[in-house]
Amino acid sequence: MEQLSSNSSAAAILNPLLGSFSAHFGASVKPRIFRAPGRVNLIGEHTDYNDGFVLPAAIDLYTWAAIAPRTDRKLVVFSQNLNEAAEIDLDSPTVTARDHWLDYVHGVAVMLQKNGIRLPGANLAVYSNVPLGSGLSSSAALEVSVASALLAAAGQTLGLADIARLCQRAENEFVGARVGIMDQFASCFGSVDKAILLDCRSLEYKLLPLPPGVAMVICNTMVKHEHAGGEYNDRRAQCEEGVRILKHPFPAIKALRDVTLAQLEGHRSELSDLIFRRCHHVISENERVLATVEALRKGALADVGRCLADSHRSLRDDYEVSCRELDVLVDVAGGLAGTIASRMTGGGFGGCTINLVELAAVENFKQKVLAAYKAATQIHAEIYVSSAGAGVTEVTNDD
Repeated sequence: MEQLSSNSSAAAILNPLLGSFSAHFGASVKPRIFRAPGRVNLIGEHTDYNDGFVLPAAIDLYTWAAIAPRTDRKLVVFSQNLNEAAEIDLDSPTVTARDHWLDYVHGVAVMLQKNGIRLPGANLAVYSNVPLGSGLSSSAALEVSVASALLAAAGQTLGLADIARLCQRAENEFVGARVGIMDQFASCFGSVDKAILLDCRSLEYKLLPLPPGVAMVICNTMVKHEHAGGEYNDRRAQCEEGVRILKHPFPAIKALRDVTLAQLEGHRSELSDLIFRRCHHVISENERVLATVEALRKGALADVGRCLADSHRSLRDDYEVSCRELDVLVDVAGGLAGTIASRMTGGGFGGCTINLVELAAVENFKQKVLAAYKAATQIHAEIYVSSAGAGVTEVTNDD
């Protein structure tokens, strides 16, 4: 359990959340509170649902869930961000998504009960400072914080890997977004000052120290994306089509993770140009993840920069998930002194870029990027400077 002192920056969120909970549900029972971080992905985009490798890090932006028991079998959920309450009947025979923010909570509850955990009724208040639709995994942070809170209310525990899988299933099967495991895994397993090299097939992982003197600077285009929309699911289906075709010459393959670039090139004529380019991105991106890890271990930051630049070009040209606003941010960042690496991060179609920037250059970076982006797009970007943070935890005041 993490203790938060009254002068902690986190207490500035915790105390209003407690006040909001009391205002809506009464002060007779003090809630337990859990928080789970968003994540930024340094490299390894759209590889997770292809059984590949990813290199995310948890960030110090979080979703918080405060929970206390009810006497009935209802979950009453209040969103402090939206100033809106919604209700789930745990005994209802009708279990369907509503195309509503509550679906992420409901999906987690459904998967917990399918996992044999009988949930009691509860009051929940949630708050998040992870920007929505930004590619920083606000949905995973909500799922993981709520899953942890519901487990606590039920007096049950699950391992972190099980929580990550369960939350992924909630998003896949209930919300309808066919996301991989990376977001939920990073929200569970985040570690201070470390990135996570994750094998998305085996869920084996290694913690990798981030270079000293370097900040993760996240630039938000303010163009929102939506994973449950058709483009993301289309990309996954296109990868599956590539695997289906490549299974003829290579029966042993199970996912694009198992295909080399030489094998792909050797059977290019059997694939449409679209399917070839989708496969080319995923296979080459897996290679870039491992190359980035090796470069970080050696302290070869110029090589890290090249890997991230190549990743962005591949996402833009082969996978076609970038957009003009993301490209502008990457182009501007790449021309600034002190920028080590820059690329889009997350599912794409908007959202954020991740930039590795020398600490001494961060303030100049922020000023120049904000001005250039506004001049090019007429949009006010947001910039977050983050260190790598811890995964999901229960928190409390120390009073």
